[in-house]
Amino acid sequence: MKRRIITLCYKKIIDANYSDEWCRNVFAATYQEFKMQAQFYNQQKKHTTYKQMIDDVSGANKLNFLVSAAIIDYLKELNDQVPDVLNNLGRSFLRFRNFQFEIIQSDITNSASHAVAIYFMSQPLIWHDTVGDQMITSENYNDDDCEMIINQFRLSENLGIYTLQTLEI
Repeated sequence: MKRRIITLCYKKIIDANYSDEWCRNVFAATYQEFKMQAQFYNQQKKHTTYKQMIDDVSGANKLNFLVSAAIIDYLKELNDQVPDVLNNLGRSFLRFRNFQFEIIQSDITNSASHAVAIYFMSQPLIWHDTVGDQMITSENYNDDDCEMIINQFRLSENLGIYTLQTLEI
């Protein structure tokens, strides 16, 4: 018998249009950090946008890593729960293990142009089946435990399978 173990990835895009407090805080913190860190890559003050710095300044791709430090405390507030992903009962169920941060665009002169993405990679899940557009998974993949918590949910535009591993059991 084979068991499919998957991790999921959810991409959350945050820009100036968000109204919930957590997103507004992440937006403000990453924009301020971007402006501060961009000073090093824009010492001649030739560039205003992230894209210009990436295209013209060696090492500017490090801005993703440098700016990501601004979101660590906000990620802790999530208590390892992937935001926005709900099961078919409307409950948050997906926990994340890792994340990646990406600056989509930004401009040191215009905060409205700032947009970032956070990629949340889930903990491993057993992928039991897919019924229509609903995926059925469980968190428990230890054979010693006979009770599993099953979640049924729909894959969406920003949620997909990140890794797949097939195990013989």
